Amino acid sequence: MKKLVALVLAAMMLCASIAFAEAPEGYPAVKEGLDFGGKTVTIYDYWTGSADRVAEPTEEQQAQYDYRDWLEATYNVKIVQIQGGDWGTCAEHMINFVSAPDGSYRAYIIEPGKVGSLVANGVAAPINYDFSAEKFNQATIDAWSMGGKVYGFSTGASEPRGCVYFNKRILQEANIDWNTIYDMQAAGTWTWAAFEDMLKATTQDLDNDGVIDVWGFGGSGDDMYNLAVFGNGGSYFDFDADGKLQPTMNSEATLTALNWGKEMQSKYWAPTPEGANWDWFKEAWKAGTFAFYVYQTYGGYNDNSEMADMEDEWGCVAFPVPNEGDNYIHVASENTYLIPNVYTEEEVANIMFIVDMWTNATPGYDDEDAWIGNKYNYTDDRAVDETYAMLRQAEHAASNKVVLLGTSNDILGSSLLWSLGGSTPAELIEAGMPAWQAACDTFNAK
Repeated sequence: MKKLVALVLAAMMLCASIAFAEAPEGYPAVKEGLDFGGKTVTIYDYWTGSADRVAEPTEEQQAQYDYRDWLEATYNVKIVQIQGGDWGTCAEHMINFVSAPDGSYRAYIIEPGKVGSLVANGVAAPINYDFSAEKFNQATIDAWSMGGKVYGFSTGASEPRGCVYFNKRILQEANIDWNTIYDMQAAGTWTWAAFEDMLKATTQDLDNDGVIDVWGFGGSGDDMYNLAVFGNGGSYFDFDADGKLQPTMNSEATLTALNWGKEMQSKYWAPTPEGANWDWFKEAWKAGTFAFYVYQTYGGYNDNSEMADMEDEWGCVAFPVPNEGDNYIHVASENTYLIPNVYTEEEVANIMFIVDMWTNATPGYDDEDAWIGNKYNYTDDRAVDETYAMLRQAEHAASNKVVLLGTSNDILGSSLLWSLGGSTPAELIEAGMPAWQAACDTFNAK
């Protein structure tokens, strides 16, 4: 097969404008008549240091090279994926290009926090394309669909985000079998009430001196409130029946979740030490200061994660749900493909097509378990097979539309999420509503 592909490619390189009548076995069907005229399509991300190929590729790498060579020869195009800025500046590179386009064909992969502003300010082009294929992440498609148009997409399953880690040692010392937490998650009974029972049992004054030594939980307060809100069917902003973005944090679902979170924090949440940095909880968690840790999955599951040197063993479940049988939720935050808004509709469609083809799994090497990587090295099998695997599915990913207006820190930080310790949610929402409504009005006017 590989020899056949190589021979066909060699023939095509002699006359690249002649498209295949039939694609090799396992390859996508050829789109007849599409010819890029030798132009380059560059995909800019914020991590690919070099577009050079490895000198001694594995069999799978060589198969990928063969497939991509076939793409380039078939459509008379050069395709490059390369770094176009870092986590904080890739969006700026895209803005600069849209301000002064040079005729080149480009797509950008933008970090989640910057996508909203690019879409809201017309930097990203609407993409008229069939996104029904299984490879496309429908949660991302839904997040960046407005007025019947799609502005951004991602491929593959969702990357799970917010979750609840638990310290196995602390639970065992509190006479709790940590497997029961997984069992409740599987049965759909891992609820707010069940979680509070665990928090109550693990918030302890071990030496009877009147000072709490181990708290029930800690971590990112923002993640805790967001998971509670979206898990309860609430939101902060959403589109109304007329397609206008509106503040929705005064809904019953959102207020209920914020009030519940505030009550849990007041009883069981590890307090911030005086003068501590904002992320003090990361080291406190590893030191065993609290039994449950609300944070992002990358803190534990990823290679070289913040928890890689943690001595205590940990497990992980989804954030609990209000009622038995409710859907476990995390707030999606995906790296998103955008196309600059400088092309004709036909050019956008052509760029989209070639990016679609570029992001296909290597023919013959569609490994459904590739996402697992080294995750079994860090935690127990159930945290991988049950929790992480479940949260990858699109139905568990919610979209926080605050990103259409700016960062959550700027829009909801001091005005709501960081001030819940001193005021009620209703009071904060009443005070912040004029500014949030004004921000939505500005967005809708665009």
